[in-house]
Amino acid sequence: MSEKRKWREKVLKCLRNIDGETFEADCRMIRDKLFEQREWREAKVIALTLSRGREIDTLPIIQEGWRQQKIIALPACDISAKKLIFRRTDSFDQLSNRSYGLLEPNDSETAPVDKQTIDLVIVPGVVFDRLGYRIGYGGGYYDRFLENFKSRTLSLLLDEQLKDRIPVEPYDRPVNKLVTPTQIVEVKTGR
Repeated sequence: MSEKRKWREKVLKCLRNIDGETFEADCRMIRDKLFEQREWREAKVIALTLSRGREIDTLPIIQEGWRQQKIIALPACDISAKKLIFRRTDSFDQLSNRSYGLLEPNDSETAPVDKQTIDLVIVPGVVFDRLGYRIGYGGGYYDRFLENFKSRTLSLLLDEQLKDRIPVEPYDRPVNKLVTPTQIVEVKTGR
């Protein structure tokens, strides 16, 4: 078993053991901190994913973005090219169950968003380190998308997901900032 896979399984098991009330309270604290961040306040176009399971709940974040009249871009997976295509989404009604059983924007009801117009990408993951590196679910979609991405990135995570160091591959792309219920980690570049 690969080192990354061991980290992923260990942290996912830990997340499953957190009781629901604690998890919801932590998600609220993370949202409150996110909305205070300069990256959120200044962003006009925000790309993020729909959460599922024990990922930080992004549905209220998406709704707040719409309320603040931000452009919300949600990803659709192009499995054959192994890439993400973010699409402007104005309603949850524009989503359907598609790749990997995830809710994704319908092509017929949403328009693609040019990568260079995105001000902020909220990057999901399972395990993170203090240098902004992450272990996701193993597809590499976000690392490919973040290659040559010039705007701001951040991740939302529980304290249990933050480690001092994790295994990193040459193709891994770090995020600029980590937001947990108890801290904001401004990432210093370089290992």
